[in-house]
This record gives sequence, C-alpha cells and structure tokens, in this order.
Amino acid sequence: MSYLSGRWNDVRTLWHLLASRIEGQTHAERLDSFYSGQAAGYDQFRRKLLHGRSELFESLPVPENGVWVDLGAGTGENAELWGPRLHEFRQVYLVDLCQPLLDVCEQRISDRGWERVSAVCADATQFTPAETEVDLVTFSYSLTMIPDWFQAVNRAWELLRPGGMLAIVDFYVSRKYPAETLRRHSWFQRHFWPTWFAGDNVFLNPDHLPYLLGRFELVSLKECQGSLPFVPLLKVPYYSLIVRKPA
Repeated sequence: MSYLSGRWNDVRTLWHLLASRIEGQTHAERLDSFYSGQAAGYDQFRRKLLHGRSELFESLPVPENGVWVDLGAGTGENAELWGPRLHEFRQVYLVDLCQPLLDVCEQRISDRGWERVSAVCADATQFTPAETEVDLVTFSYSLTMIPDWFQAVNRAWELLRPGGMLAIVDFYVSRKYPAETLRRHSWFQRHFWPTWFAGDNVFLNPDHLPYLLGRFELVSLKECQGSLPFVPLLKVPYYSLIVRKPA
C-alpha cells in the first residue's frame, strides 16, 4: 500500500469512527453497521491504535496439541501474530459476531492456506466448540465491545480446561481507589476516556481487572498507556494480562 493510499485509508476510517451513525436493534446489527464501511482498512488503522497485541502473543506459549479460541477475533489479524507457531495448534477458532470483519478473516485464512483455522460467526458469550475444553482463550480489544462482558469472561472460564490460559489486551480505566498493586488513573483519564470511546460502543470499565484477578490466577500483568492516531499529547490506558484457570 502506497503512502497516499495509506493516508486515504486512515482518513476514510477516521471519518467512519467519528461521523458514522451506528444503527441496529441487536448487538450484531450494530457491529455490522459500525464496521461495514471500514472493514477493508481495519487492520492498517488499528495497528496504530491497539497497542500491546504483538507483545502479548509473542509472550504466550503454544500449548502442545492445543486448541486456541480468539473471542472477538475481527479480521483474524491476531492469528498472524503467532508467526509459524500458529501451525502448532491442533485447532484454532476465530470467533466474532460481525460478518463484515469475518469476511476479511475468511479471505485471510484462504489466502494464507491455513489449515485447522476456522472463522466462526457466533456470540462470544455463547460460543461452543466441538472440543469440550480448550487450552487458550484470548480477547484482543474485544472485551470492551461486548455488552455482557461478565458473561463473556464466564464463558471463557467454562471453555478452559483446568490450567488453561486466558490472555487479554484492552483499554481500561482504573477504579477511583484501586488495589495497592494496581495503577490509579487521574480524574481526567477516568472520565474522559470512557466518554470518548462510548460513542463507538467501546466501554472502558474499571471493573475488568479486579474481576479477572479475583477469579483467575495471575501469570503476568502490564498496565501501560498508548498514543492514538491523529490525537497528539493524549495517551489512553491499556492493560495486557495473562491469567490461568486454577488446576
């Protein structure tokens, strides 16, 4: 992609983010409405926005003969982040409720010739794979877009085998009085960012980390801040978390 076409893609995606009206009666209809005009340019723009994904997947081990489920997989770009290690999985499910993004995902699977990788249109709170248990579940900037995120986390718990891993990278804000081991964000961050993202149906939540850390065993946690395209000076908080279901 040339520099000019890349910039044009950024402008077009930004216009959809800021100006497009989200319509629909159901969550699936709203997702289709939001992403249908930007699915083709989704990956290029989101690489500048969604920080920490590469580092998270590089740090994750591939379970031997394992099954990986990516909930809210979008275009399937997360699968690229494994590199050659992707082929070590016995089965991969890339799950999303948004068909325009899954169309890109299915084309990616076909172009790469990936075997044992399936794009699935399903609700993250209800997805059931053929296997009774899986080894790894991930949410990559998707938990903030799932209205019933409690149920999505609970579903991940149900899917994981004892000792299985859950890995999440996403935007968030802290509680006003977080636990001593967690970062505390300023008043501006705790109020500005949830309002900013809510316009795109992305809901930053101070309860993500406390709920996850209370239910799973902590493996690693990084609390960071990242820049946004075309938004100088400001940085948005995000976390990268790996936890384990107790054996």
